[in-house]
Amino acid sequence: MNIEHLKLFIRIATTHNISLAGSELRLSPAVASAHINKLEDGLGVRLIHRTTRKVSLTEEGKAFLPYAEDVISSVEAARTSVGAGNFLPIGTLRVAAPASFGRMHILPALTDFLALYPDLNVDLKLSDTIVDLVEGGFDIAIRNSQLKDSSLIARKLAPDTRILCASPDYLKKNPAPVTPQDLNSHQCITLMGLDDWAFQTPKGQVHIKAKGNFRTDNGEAVRDACINGLGITINSRWSIYNHLKNGELVQILEDYPLISHADIWAVYPSSRLLAPKVRAFIDYFTEHFGDNPYWE
Repeated sequence: MNIEHLKLFIRIATTHNISLAGSELRLSPAVASAHINKLEDGLGVRLIHRTTRKVSLTEEGKAFLPYAEDVISSVEAARTSVGAGNFLPIGTLRVAAPASFGRMHILPALTDFLALYPDLNVDLKLSDTIVDLVEGGFDIAIRNSQLKDSSLIARKLAPDTRILCASPDYLKKNPAPVTPQDLNSHQCITLMGLDDWAFQTPKGQVHIKAKGNFRTDNGEAVRDACINGLGITINSRWSIYNHLKNGELVQILEDYPLISHADIWAVYPSSRLLAPKVRAFIDYFTEHFGDNPYWE
């Protein structure tokens, strides 16, 4: 049984398209179709239904899929073990990351990462939508929110400290808040659905219902609106550290830290063994960010 044929079958099961799955593995449509024919001939069963519009798995194909995935995971793990640490990751690593964080902190570091692993290719999807790793065919995803899916294995890459900030121009026109309760008389910029701001105080937790005349569904827009003086908002340090340095933004209410359980995580499906390319990515970025990343 050919390993490359199994990889192709797994991608077809995800994409429902032989040509697309083949292109991801650098195969022409004709070659990809021939590979699947050989796999089916070897097994003596039909694995996929082919129509002019789409490709779908047969009942036999659905039953075969998890075993094919286990074989690929086992082969990659076996290669790592016999390489005694000298095996270099190869192939394509498919990564999903939040748009802003990925563009600001993942993308710039890929130059050195790919220089370490010249036989590795990276497909990077930048989106603020939480993707389904298995359905989307991703090897790993970067997330900066609380993890709720217990079917995923998570590795912390870095802290995601969140602070309250405002622009100097806004603070010139409005007295800086001294306590969290003072925010009730200020314009607060919020992400849609995230207007409950929790603070740690000497008397315990205090929750403020943030209100203002502007809200948005985009984190960069929240930051930019704050820089433009529209109000006070919450931002991650990784997003605004340069703006704090150059004075465009000022941290406020430092004595009342925000209560946040967010960190930067790398997640991958628990049903798969940790592939060498995934391990290389996680190890590299864990060291790159460190316990006290440059944005802190």
